[in-house]
Amino acid sequence: MHIQRSQLKFLLEWAKATERQPIVIRGARQIGKSTLVELLAKESKLDLRTINFEQKPEYVEHFVSNEPKRIIQLLQAQLQVSIVPGKSILFLDEIQQAPQVITTLRYFYEQLPQLHVIAAGSLLEFALQEMNYAVPVGRIEYLYMGPLNFSEFMLAIGETMAHEFLQQYTLDQIIPNALHDKLLNLLTLYYIIGGMPKAIATYIKTQDLAAVERVKFSIIDTLQDDFAKYALKKELLLLRKCFNAIPTLIGTRSKYSHIDNNVRSEYVARAVDQLCLAKICQKVTHTSANGLPLGAETNDKHFKLLFLDIGLVNTILGISLLNLKNTDSLILINKGALAEQMIGQHLAYMRPHYEPPGLYYWNREKTGSNAEIDYLITSNRNIIPVEVKSGKAGRLRSLHTFLQEKNLTIALRFNTNLPIVSTEQIKITDGTEIKYKLMSLPLYCVEQAFRLLSEEL
Repeated sequence: MHIQRSQLKFLLEWAKATERQPIVIRGARQIGKSTLVELLAKESKLDLRTINFEQKPEYVEHFVSNEPKRIIQLLQAQLQVSIVPGKSILFLDEIQQAPQVITTLRYFYEQLPQLHVIAAGSLLEFALQEMNYAVPVGRIEYLYMGPLNFSEFMLAIGETMAHEFLQQYTLDQIIPNALHDKLLNLLTLYYIIGGMPKAIATYIKTQDLAAVERVKFSIIDTLQDDFAKYALKKELLLLRKCFNAIPTLIGTRSKYSHIDNNVRSEYVARAVDQLCLAKICQKVTHTSANGLPLGAETNDKHFKLLFLDIGLVNTILGISLLNLKNTDSLILINKGALAEQMIGQHLAYMRPHYEPPGLYYWNREKTGSNAEIDYLITSNRNIIPVEVKSGKAGRLRSLHTFLQEKNLTIALRFNTNLPIVSTEQIKITDGTEIKYKLMSLPLYCVEQAFRLLSEEL
């Protein structure tokens, strides 16, 4: 069974081009990179020729030459299959085991662009960071993958009509309460199962959440087993401590002392950075947000952390469907951290597939008037503050402070209410009045946020 991914459309367009750069797929272990390539081969009717450097490390010898035609000749003789430009996909899997092969990709682009070449690797970031070879900039194209998003999840479990409704939803439509409740219940299921393909496939096959939990524990074990591949033996205990601590820190400004105050911060920082390179977690970076791009005014010393997948977060935290038996708990449980993980997990990857995932937040520490905005995004060159609020209402004091300080007039809020766009006129603590437009969306509309914002701007 193949689960459809949004990246497939991008790859199908790439496959149809007359000339193309090799694609390098980047993402964490077990998010479906290899399965995506298999699906591409099936949909595009191309023969798939796979070289797995983890299983066959000796195959790296075939790539010593800088001549793609010579490389293909050697591979054909080794594999006893034809590799034909325009009719075959050469898939170089687990390429982090042979980082020197990445350099060779430039010659495929320059000398044999008709051949479909794709590379992938679960721990590729380490190879790219440490390799002593020149990365062929401008000769390869990256594709970034995360876990399945909520839309892909709905399609996978057969909720095609609910998916279609959200894809076509506009703010002038009324969502009936019964449908709203159904969508929140589907989101609850997504919270528990998460976006890891194997967990979703198990649910589709068994409809058994206990079986899904066993699969997620297996994924968690696999991610931790990988530690030995990129860390020293003396670092393994600290990596495990960080791995288990990060789900408890979601939604909070992180300090390394929160993970282990008995270990020097530079060691904890190294462990967190290793987990980020493995795509197990990602940093949400502080920005001053005085203008675009948001990344121009970041402070790397201030950050929050997100985990790879909300389903894995719930497994690590021991949260079950019973903990989420009413829809209010979607945003209240764990002090709102689950909702912030879910929204952040989606916003980070709501970019073109060739752009690396990334997120920003803002905070101000001032005696008597601390303020923090959960996330900042941009739409039509406008900075949009994003709040994930506790409960159905939630106070917006930090939002008002930010809007007043940055002279902005539109904001986005996620909660469990029905969608609404309102014009707010507020008098803040110093007596200043601000007027702004507030778009409030239910959590299940996160993937529609950019489209709906563009209609309002």
